[in-house]
Amino acid sequence: MDVAQDLPTVEADPQRLGWVLFQLVDNGVKFTPSGGTVSVAVRNEGDRVQIVVRDTGIGIPKDRLSEVFEPFHQLDGSTTRRYGGTGLGLSLAKLILDAHGTTLDVESQE
Repeated sequence: MDVAQDLPTVEADPQRLGWVLFQLVDNGVKFTPSGGTVSVAVRNEGDRVQIVVRDTGIGIPKDRLSEVFEPFHQLDGSTTRRYGGTGLGLSLAKLILDAHGTTLDVESQE
């Protein structure tokens, strides 16, 4: 965890933003093999706060990045998929952040 000291005051719902952060970290942990890392950095970006969750997990193919925000959608929809979940976490996180007037961006490489 790396948190900048000069963060501006943020007007937001702390419970909802806490839930979003938990979802992002949980996804990072779920898709990162043993021995990998998940980190969180919080930075001052002018009048905004930027939170970056980074992991050394399996990654997402570039042509499928937009699919991660589709409700009830798993990139691996097979019956033998390795990772569980309902496919709602990231879609709800995006809705919550959209309601706060901010964005959720995903960058990945396999």
